[in-house]
Amino acid sequence: MPVRVGAVTHAHGPDHLDDHALAAWLATTAGERLLEVRREGLLGRQLKDAGDRAAHELLVALLGQYRPADAVLSEEGTDDKRRLGSRRVWIVDPLDGTREFSEPPRADWAVHVALWEDGELTAGAVAEPALGETFGTGQPPVVPPRTSTRPRIAVSRTRPPAFVEALAVEMDAELVAMGSAGVKVMSVVRNVTDAYVHAGGQYEWDNAAPVAVARAAGLFCSRVDGSELRYNQDDVSLPDLVVCRPELSEQILGFVRRHGTS
Repeated sequence: MPVRVGAVTHAHGPDHLDDHALAAWLATTAGERLLEVRREGLLGRQLKDAGDRAAHELLVALLGQYRPADAVLSEEGTDDKRRLGSRRVWIVDPLDGTREFSEPPRADWAVHVALWEDGELTAGAVAEPALGETFGTGQPPVVPPRTSTRPRIAVSRTRPPAFVEALAVEMDAELVAMGSAGVKVMSVVRNVTDAYVHAGGQYEWDNAAPVAVARAAGLFCSRVDGSELRYNQDDVSLPDLVVCRPELSEQILGFVRRHGTS
């Protein structure tokens, strides 16, 4: 279930939290810092850069304090290849949806914190700070029953893939534009949409935490060809993704098999 900002407290200290609770606490805390940055009066590129830097530095410092033996892969950091020999790697996007963050009062931006352990995503959290909510694997969200008569597909507000428009025609689906990959995946969790289909290029940090949460909620997650999503790879590019209600997966994957994504 979503937890309100501040719901993960210092009652026993973050050093006593398990990985699920720590991921939620980290994402929530970084989100609170980003809201502070947003109130500082910066605009445009200055606001984007300040947000990226503040959230990254905070997450790296907190992980260094509370999980010092673990490796970290962050969008805003240097890729230390020693992570490839680590059993535990935190994959974080300190600010997903930087464009939307820099356009107050837009709320479609997020903080991603995921833990990869021995080949699998084992914990994760996605904070939507402007909504005051954090979704995590410790208390997996319960996806509400579908309320729409037509399928709804989340797409980028700036770069919607052309093949998704053709997919929507075949499925008689509605396209719902929004920012942040994490927000799009959480829109499926929240019954704002029914699927997120993407093939325009992403990296591991863009979808690791959202996929961890979506899987915990019982949603279908894969590459657009149906293959497994793999993390902590040498090449961190992970260019395509499907997250959807399970009953829509075969229809979406079947379309891609027949028509491709070009």
